[in-house]
Amino acid sequence: MKYNKLGQTDLVVSELCLGTMTWGTQNSAEDAFYQIEKSIDAGINFIDTAELYPVNPISGATQGESERILGEWLNKSNCRDELIIATKIAGNGPKHIRNGEGITKKSLFTAINASLNLLKTDYIDLYQLHWPNRGSYHFRQNWRFDPTSQDKNIVLDHMNEVLQACDTLKKEGKVRAFGLSNESAWGTAQWLRISEEKDLPRMDSIQNEYSLMCRIFDTDLAELCHNENVGLLSFSPLATGILSGKYLDGAIPEGSRGSIVNGLSGRMTSRIDAATRAYMEVAENYGLDTCQMALAWCRTRPFMASAIFGARTKEQLSNALASVNVDLSDDCLRAIEMVHKKHPMPF
Repeated sequence: MKYNKLGQTDLVVSELCLGTMTWGTQNSAEDAFYQIEKSIDAGINFIDTAELYPVNPISGATQGESERILGEWLNKSNCRDELIIATKIAGNGPKHIRNGEGITKKSLFTAINASLNLLKTDYIDLYQLHWPNRGSYHFRQNWRFDPTSQDKNIVLDHMNEVLQACDTLKKEGKVRAFGLSNESAWGTAQWLRISEEKDLPRMDSIQNEYSLMCRIFDTDLAELCHNENVGLLSFSPLATGILSGKYLDGAIPEGSRGSIVNGLSGRMTSRIDAATRAYMEVAENYGLDTCQMALAWCRTRPFMASAIFGARTKEQLSNALASVNVDLSDDCLRAIEMVHKKHPMPF
């Protein structure tokens, strides 16, 4: 396991991060404890959760269970200071979380205190804004994205207010570092500019979807994050399991995410089978497991701080953890790029 410095912080995170969004729906507390302990044994020091979790499905009845389960383990483990714990505040949308209120100074203080209580800890290492108040082009919204309804002055005033609140939380010792999620290049640049101009906490990471099948990050955000030292925390690096091949030809395995979330949030398109088969062929040609190849490829990206993976089964967990032993040859990387050019936007 290798480790990367996160942005300009003093946090050093493992190249793989254990995701928790299935804890409380598809995974029991017992499953979660097993995942944590096996991941730590493999060298992982980074666990990501959110106040919204679990998903699959999202529900007011289970909301907060992922943080609660992680908190239960932290409380009994006596190794809190050895781990980097990340969580997120939800924004506009879910009515069962503060009636769908966006991210404000007030909601930040409310959410952080609730997360600290559930996690049974005095501090959070990385606190992230799950999505921008103004909206986002992520989760397939890029196909109809229209920013013309945004009011720049309102957006910038909001950012300033949030960063002022972040400053208070940091001074109180409740948060060590801050990050973004589902953000754009312009949005990230504004967060960084305001923090620099006003000597406020900076956003040192960005958690966006990134995989062989979702490479929106590769242009403007890649350039920004390289030059401004913001680390990518990629979610869905296996394209929600599509890259495993289990959804080929319309198959929906029992208990899978696809059996719960219709269409995998817009990812199930007529283009995914051809792309999946092409990546599986590359993996076979180089004697690799396709999922391990996908995770190993993420590690080659120069802006990558950590790839967040989740596991529903012990076999999936073991397979993901073993990916750190996979190094991709230059020929394999070239073959991957050829597939990307043929299948640039499968969903």
